[in-house]
Amino acid sequence: MRGIDHLVLCVDDLEAARTFYGALGFNLTPAAQHPFGTANSLVQLADFSFLELLAVEDASKITAAGPGGFSFGDFNRGFIQEGPGEGISMLVLDSLDAAADLAAFKAAEITTYDPFGFSRTAKLPDGEEVTVSFSLTFTTHPDMPQGAFFTCQQHAPEHFWKAEYQRHANTATGTAEVIVLADQPLKFSRFFQAFVGTDEITAWDEGFTVQTGRGAISVISPTDWKVHFPETFAPDLDQGPRLAAYRIAVSDLGAVQDCLRANDITRLNYGRGVAVPPGEAFGVAIEFVAN
Repeated sequence: MRGIDHLVLCVDDLEAARTFYGALGFNLTPAAQHPFGTANSLVQLADFSFLELLAVEDASKITAAGPGGFSFGDFNRGFIQEGPGEGISMLVLDSLDAAADLAAFKAAEITTYDPFGFSRTAKLPDGEEVTVSFSLTFTTHPDMPQGAFFTCQQHAPEHFWKAEYQRHANTATGTAEVIVLADQPLKFSRFFQAFVGTDEITAWDEGFTVQTGRGAISVISPTDWKVHFPETFAPDLDQGPRLAAYRIAVSDLGAVQDCLRANDITRLNYGRGVAVPPGEAFGVAIEFVAN
């Protein structure tokens, strides 16, 4: 069973997003460039998941997908420039074997694309530059055009994960849950079971949760959304379901409150945690919950 590896948080202005996530109490890696026109900065977490702030840096390097392929850069360019604008563009699970993932996706009869791999330079905390490389296995759902999904196999994890980047002022420890908002959640259950690689699911009348090897994925209806978040937090579903929110586990909710208060960040307090609205958080609702 695969676990949550990271979320791709697509933004228009990478430095503005880095400043905001720093104000939330996260410790970020330096900005880095992909060879296909995008740039990123990461929030690494102690459970070995991460948040990827991503922006288009050089559109001239972005190419459209060829037959049978998927273009990471072009999808995120379209997400920003053609809509919805900013938010979670991709949900990524971890991988030990990209080829096995592709075979499993084909066997489950979900959409597959040609294998894709790349390398980039990463800067370590001491300033040393190293090369990290990845193999990605993409899948999509035809009725979910505003989200993409892939598994990520790391080939140099010893250069990627650094304890210095996994410690945060807000005491964040991991990705607890990703929430997808959909008008008809149950029609996507088989897709997410195949994506995670499990038959286990917790379903109810208007939604379901799949436990992954690291965190959970929940697909919920607008009715259920109102139980968890204000209706004003909900994204527009005119073009299909949206990767709408995520929950971060923290050791100390008081530390989160301190960071938000010190930086005058809008927040809503719940019995279970603290939420930051998507209008402030680059198109996604963020909730901090005690682990």
